[in-house]
Amino acid sequence: MAQTGSLRPTQVVTQQQQRRVKAVFFDFMGTCLDWHSSVISTLPQAIPESVRSAMALDWRQEFFDELHARSRQGVAPEDIDVTHRRTLLRILEREPYKDHRHCFFVQGLPEDSDVRESPTVDEVVGSWHSMAAWPDVLPALLALKRDLGLELFVLANGTTRLQLDLVKSSGLGEAFDMLFSSELLGVYKPAPESYNKALDLVRVEPESAVMVAAHAYDTRAARALGFKTVYVYRWTDDRNENMELVKRENDYFLGEGGMRDLFRAIKSLS
Repeated sequence: MAQTGSLRPTQVVTQQQQRRVKAVFFDFMGTCLDWHSSVISTLPQAIPESVRSAMALDWRQEFFDELHARSRQGVAPEDIDVTHRRTLLRILEREPYKDHRHCFFVQGLPEDSDVRESPTVDEVVGSWHSMAAWPDVLPALLALKRDLGLELFVLANGTTRLQLDLVKSSGLGEAFDMLFSSELLGVYKPAPESYNKALDLVRVEPESAVMVAAHAYDTRAARALGFKTVYVYRWTDDRNENMELVKRENDYFLGEGGMRDLFRAIKSLS
């Protein structure tokens, strides 16, 4: 007779199967995609490159600040283009960027300006719809599908239209089984409902899922729900985070090499 509290072999197998990694969820912009290069190449070229780079980074942070505020308020996700447009106009009111407002035709060009052509605000906002993948990403994703047989999903804030455009421009379409946007799920990350809804739709328990992201708020929220987590360092994101703390918070921290070691990390978690 089995001892009290002991598990039959079939029960042990079932629990092991439940813990085995079945699905990997990826944040998209920043984690998989080089958003910075796309944005600075579309910002008005009359602006010095160093200023364009700083502007892009500040724009990104302003976007995140607003997104997190909206998430805390529990408001429904809005079109990401609307959020990007509003936050761009906001940072153009600040030093050192307000001196470059004329390059966006926000107030019109001065008569003596030698700037003849410049992207409009809407064109610059559109740059978020076309990005290249970081070079380490596609090989890592294909290895996970081919050699481990895992299902791969995008789980990211934004619209479905944005995600469709980005998988095309980045060449990552073949890697993902499904795209989960905040628009589709009806809630922003890092709200728990975002992760739970995605899990429910693919019939996967959190213990069998991995969240891969270049944002500590993302891995923290997923980990609190039972996900395994892999943090991918990208210089463009989480610029205000303490990376020593982030290293201790996750199952794996992938540094300068990006996703080159992702296969090894996921395999060890399986």
